[in-house]
Amino acid sequence: MASDVEVKECAGRTALPSDVRLALNICFLLLFLNTKAPPTESMSLILAHSPSNLHLRLTHPPQQAMATFGSPVTTGHQRKAGDERQPGLVYAVDPKPEVIRSNYEGSNKLAGHVAIITGADSGIERAVAVHYAREGAKGLTISHLDEHKDAEETKRLVEEEGCQAILMAGDVGDDAHCKDIVELTLKTFGRLDCLVNKAAEQHMCNSILEITKEQLERTFRTNIFGYFYMAKAALPHLGEGSSIINTTSVTAYKGNLTLLDYSSTKGAIVSFTRSLSLQLADEKIRVNGVAPGPIWTPLIPATFPEEKTKDFGEQVPMERAGQPSEVAPSYVFLASQDGSYFNGQVLHPNGGSVVNGKRGARGE
Repeated sequence: MASDVEVKECAGRTALPSDVRLALNICFLLLFLNTKAPPTESMSLILAHSPSNLHLRLTHPPQQAMATFGSPVTTGHQRKAGDERQPGLVYAVDPKPEVIRSNYEGSNKLAGHVAIITGADSGIERAVAVHYAREGAKGLTISHLDEHKDAEETKRLVEEEGCQAILMAGDVGDDAHCKDIVELTLKTFGRLDCLVNKAAEQHMCNSILEITKEQLERTFRTNIFGYFYMAKAALPHLGEGSSIINTTSVTAYKGNLTLLDYSSTKGAIVSFTRSLSLQLADEKIRVNGVAPGPIWTPLIPATFPEEKTKDFGEQVPMERAGQPSEVAPSYVFLASQDGSYFNGQVLHPNGGSVVNGKRGARGE
């Protein structure tokens, strides 16, 4: 087995002391014993450490395992509250979401910009990354949980547009990891102009009685705590003209029969966006949001049964689901000078639903 094991340290970190490496080797063996991959597969032990945070990631295709010291070891579906695989894998989705229109022409609206985009392995934020790249961004940090194949594809698409991209895997519900994302961005690109918060998860439940304590805490940790953590880590490095863009949802305004905890976090994001915009107005840092309606992303088939995805989006006035390519330009607008007089606002690419009017339909 030893011949198949590769040990790596993340570039730019100090060398590990021998006693720490010994302890990590023991942890590696424990992690290996708890994985289902046969010992003949090529495996990697990837280390990322700082004075306040130490990560250990054991990888082998196709499964992934990660442990953060001070947090429980999580593997496979144990790392999420629901039974479904979250946040979904784009390569397994049919039909594939549209990332960017073939006739979309960039005009250097984000020339030289550096941005962090969380949850950018797929879906709306993959589209945001590619649109930012086409608009002239200098560098992008693509943050994702553990969807490595999807994240690599996002990186490839961004680099095809002539923009440098780096990947950062991990849980934005971990405050220390969020600091590491910002640290790596600054080390790589030397600046930060925009933070896009999008990482999210949702779990379908027909009753509040079905929502477990674990699911509730997990959903809030990913969907709103992560936004706080990322904003706190990024803020000291943002200057005049910078922007923070948070992703809420039409469910924050209309509610959703089967997504009670998810909708609650999205409502919290609206209040977070409005309040933070007031705090940062004097510093000329704009904080806005985007509230998509039914958009076809990997999160949808990962959440809902097939019978619900067949007519997904038909309840809105335009009678169809939207594509990520139809939402990403909202993020371009808010990050660029075109949105310079927008602060504390939320854009609504939702297929025509009026969010300040009648109450949403059941299950909408």
